[in-house]
Amino acid sequence: MGARKKIKMECLDTEKAWELFQDNVGNETLNSHPNIQNLAKQVAERCGGLPLALITIGRAMACKTTVGEWKYAIKMLKRCSLPKMENEVFQLLKFSYDNLPNATMKCCFLYCCLYPEDFCIPIKRLTEYWFCEGLLNEFDRISEAQMQGNNIISSLLNACLLENGGVIDGEDCVKMHDVIRDMALWITREFEATENNFFVKAGAQLFEEPDVKAWESGKRMSVIKNKIAVLKETPKCPNLRTLFLSQNELQMISDGFFQFTPQLTVLDLSRNIGLRALPEGISQLVSLECFDLSWTGIEELPIELKALIKLKMLDLSYMRNLRKIPQHLISSFSKLQIFKMWLPEIQLYPNEDNVLNRGNEKLIEELKGLQRLNILTITIHNMFSLERFLSFNLFQCGTRELLLRNFKESKVFNVLCLEKLERLETLRFDFGGSMEEIKMEKLHTWVSSSINYTSCFHTLSKVTITGGNKLRDVTWLILAPNLRTLSIFECAKMEEILSEGKLGEVVGVLGIPYPKPFLKLESLRLICLPKLKSIYWDALPFPCLKHFSISYCGELKKLPLNSDSAKGNLLTIEGREYWWARLEWENEARDAFLPSFKSCNHLF
Repeated sequence: MGARKKIKMECLDTEKAWELFQDNVGNETLNSHPNIQNLAKQVAERCGGLPLALITIGRAMACKTTVGEWKYAIKMLKRCSLPKMENEVFQLLKFSYDNLPNATMKCCFLYCCLYPEDFCIPIKRLTEYWFCEGLLNEFDRISEAQMQGNNIISSLLNACLLENGGVIDGEDCVKMHDVIRDMALWITREFEATENNFFVKAGAQLFEEPDVKAWESGKRMSVIKNKIAVLKETPKCPNLRTLFLSQNELQMISDGFFQFTPQLTVLDLSRNIGLRALPEGISQLVSLECFDLSWTGIEELPIELKALIKLKMLDLSYMRNLRKIPQHLISSFSKLQIFKMWLPEIQLYPNEDNVLNRGNEKLIEELKGLQRLNILTITIHNMFSLERFLSFNLFQCGTRELLLRNFKESKVFNVLCLEKLERLETLRFDFGGSMEEIKMEKLHTWVSSSINYTSCFHTLSKVTITGGNKLRDVTWLILAPNLRTLSIFECAKMEEILSEGKLGEVVGVLGIPYPKPFLKLESLRLICLPKLKSIYWDALPFPCLKHFSISYCGELKKLPLNSDSAKGNLLTIEGREYWWARLEWENEARDAFLPSFKSCNHLF
């Protein structure tokens, strides 16, 4: 229509949705039995605030005057849908699906219904799966394919087929509205069943694997977020390409389970901490391109994995029990583009036998030979290994997430040694007690005419610092203009986040003035910094800040906020009541931020 201004109509809040539903059901039906009103609220809740669904289902239930009829409706809505939903609501909503510009976008949309209701789907992981599935076929490299994936997600958001899921653990996420997800499942059953057969029992409270006959003909299967402990069958699935087994209670997979799944391309076993070993038949997955083992309890990678010659993605993050990776295994994956091996120090008593807690020089040597490597997440344990790591162009271009742990032999760390990591997005320091300073000092190779302030860490969006017991400030963060998430934990001597005196170094070292910091910051967490007195010496606008969490920072008596900082801000400040009461404010700032404060007595 060429509208100059578009206004998005949000779904109704709970109160307004209930009012609309009541209007369409009618008081006579709602009052026909004392229990019907509570049951009706459950039906209304299932409509997710979508007016079309509230009106259609409300009118359909207007003649249902027995408790049994309402309970049956709730059961049907949870299992699939009611006829009125399919014939009226879904038919109208399907218009948005039908008008997607191409088959790729439609496939990507339907892919999202593999996740459970209300699930926040990390965008990066979703696009990685799409890439391995061959859905992002415009590019051969994942770094470029992610642009296509982001464009598809943007289009699905604009069509209201996906919703913004917020930021979870520093990752941008999307969600599917419950009714939209039901429509997507309906489409897979009614219109795409012949070539895109889905079997989805995500979040269905299953204790056993589904009957094999029910999903043997499927192309994509998801049983995410159930309580399945054993996979004992030997299914015959000639067409199965996608298998999501994440977030179950898996302890054992039979050796024959993968014997007849020759086309399996994406296998997600993540978040099954009780799974200690892979089945012998894993080597038969010769078509596998994506293998997610993160958060599993697997103790050893079998050498038989060498048979997975098509593997493009391997995620070994948070594998706390992993003791052994056979030599030359990783280097055998010649097509590998995405490799993740990440274990922050989140355990009170870390497993010293874990390969992620030991030096990984041999692994780095193997990774050097993977010429297609495009996205790398890795842990480095000392300065010698870091210098070797940084000397290879492959790692300079591909490193997205870097964890620097211990560095026990170092008291000073020059952060400018990382400036060659041109795509670094996440940086975490898990320092031992010896680190005293993170400094900004020109390297002897620095060419001032070609490197400027904005190009140092322009891609860095997430920084976490833990256990720097002798650090007094982290002024170097001024070099990260696009920082979105900052978390600092357990730094016993930290007095300032940004030091006014040290900011002069930015001018002296880089030769240019510094801008206002934290203009892109969305989340700030400061935990167990008992000496912290200042975040910044002046008030800051914080135009993007949404979440501010403070715990055990008893000396922090003033925040870099004033009444101007509050204008248009949807900020939540979490902290303890007594700390909030002692804060010092300028002018009317306390009153301006009082609605933002949320009393919180837990540590993390």
